[in-house]
Amino acid sequence: EPELRLLLGLLAEAAVPAPALFWVGLKRNASACTHEEQPLRGFSWEGAGLGMAPQEVPAALGRWVQEPLRSCLTARCAGLHLAAHPRDGPRWGWK
Repeated sequence: EPELRLLLGLLAEAAVPAPALFWVGLKRNASACTHEEQPLRGFSWEGAGLGMAPQEVPAALGRWVQEPLRSCLTARCAGLHLAAHPRDGPRWGWK
């Protein structure tokens, strides 16, 4: 969560036009399945599995703009999607 707040703050300072999509290392390998009950839907951070135990993901990070396709056969990447909101400022979600 702190890293996400930092990233959103940096993108706001850079005045990135919305909508925008950024790949930040979120990936699901072909051997992993989509899990609708998990915040990241079975995706994990690229490079996070190098001998480390998987970390719990806070439910607050499970905000999806578009649900990933249900699959266990194809590698997929997810991106950080930013969209402008006239009153509330930028909104984000995974796509």
